[in-house]
Amino acid sequence: MRNKEHFAIAVRLPNGKIKVKQEKSANFPKFFNIFFIRGTVGLGYLLADGIKALSWSSNQQLGKEEKLTSWQLILTITLSLLFSILIFIAIPFFLARYLQSDGLWFQVLDGFFRLILFVGYLAIISMFGEMKHIFRYHGAEHKTIYCYEAGERLTIPNVKKYSRFHPRCGTSFLFVVILLSIIIFSFVDGNIWIKFTARILLLPVIAGIAYEIIKLSNYFKNNPVAKILIAPGLWLQRITTKEPTEKQLEVGIKALKAVVG
Repeated sequence: MRNKEHFAIAVRLPNGKIKVKQEKSANFPKFFNIFFIRGTVGLGYLLADGIKALSWSSNQQLGKEEKLTSWQLILTITLSLLFSILIFIAIPFFLARYLQSDGLWFQVLDGFFRLILFVGYLAIISMFGEMKHIFRYHGAEHKTIYCYEAGERLTIPNVKKYSRFHPRCGTSFLFVVILLSIIIFSFVDGNIWIKFTARILLLPVIAGIAYEIIKLSNYFKNNPVAKILIAPGLWLQRITTKEPTEKQLEVGIKALKAVVG
């Protein structure tokens, strides 16, 4: 769990106890707090905190001899990014190029294949036992945040009754990124390599715009148009979140309490 001041990580140890760690959040300079720019820069700082949290939490489950080093974690994240570019950018692009060399249908096919691969990837990994466990914790996170935003005490009975689907979720964010990329990439002109390179270089720009859309959707959450726009992201959360156990809710509550006091 994270806010502007600090973030907290809660993990259940192999012995059943919950361990909590709190650190200051990585804050970017105020001059970056500009419309569209703040989303891109903020994601970079969020990733920095995420790497710290991932490193610490994974090491709590390992013995002293097995603990991950910083270089092992950096290598894993780098390979994951390269894998993402291959699966969600390169394959859709060249497959669309093979079927339709240029024009509107090329853009439509490129976006369609990217969306299908994204949803298919989520559906496939959700079948693995470990991912189901992670997705239950994802559900616990959403329920806990909903309970806090409703102003209720953070107890298991209170948290349990809330929805596991939250509009400001990373799943919804990624879905908006994909939809925006279909629109923005259609304006990129040039040869095949210019178009392909633009799909990588423009990702931070698209992420910044997607951030603002997700942020605005929260202010207009009761607006019928906003509800239609956020609905696909909420549907996807049926894959990326599962109903958590009470023990998992307890971990979510401990993490949020460490952040909000």
